[in-house]
Amino acid sequence: MRINVKDAVFCLVDVQERLFPHMENKETLEKNLVTLVKGLKLLQIPFIVNEQYKKGIGETIPALRELVDADPHFEKTTFSCCKNEPTMSAIMAAGKKVVIVAGIETQVCVLQTCLDLLEAGLQPVLVTDCVSSRAQYNTTMAIERLVQAGVIPTTYESILFELTVNAKNPVFKEISNLVK
Repeated sequence: MRINVKDAVFCLVDVQERLFPHMENKETLEKNLVTLVKGLKLLQIPFIVNEQYKKGIGETIPALRELVDADPHFEKTTFSCCKNEPTMSAIMAAGKKVVIVAGIETQVCVLQTCLDLLEAGLQPVLVTDCVSSRAQYNTTMAIERLVQAGVIPTTYESILFELTVNAKNPVFKEISNLVK
């Protein structure tokens, strides 16, 4: 299935200050997430930002917060973003059939969100180099389970170029520079 700009919304899951430092490969994850977010912004993909229990886990990490500050934010206590009524309403109101998903932790909130998106008749696209867990094995197993369930796996570079479509796209050079 080809993923098109007009069909997609982005769901950022719980990339928060007190949880993020415990993630496997956090430096690479942060760099990848910043690149993904900047690229999706250039492509004008709508954003939905989720934060798990901010009082306990904190705000979205500073490197991303400045990029997504103006986007709709939803605080939740459910693991799945979809089980939080305001978040699910925003996803449905976007009127898109594809939900690009990135965030933490892969085996908990990301996994449950993707499974619930499938159940809701939407197509989750998991940016596999923009998700992580405290242990790599949890990320690996969650990605395997999600692919078996019907989630489309991708990487940030792949999804950005797929959405760009053509080297004549006005944002192609900026996307290209982001992924270098």
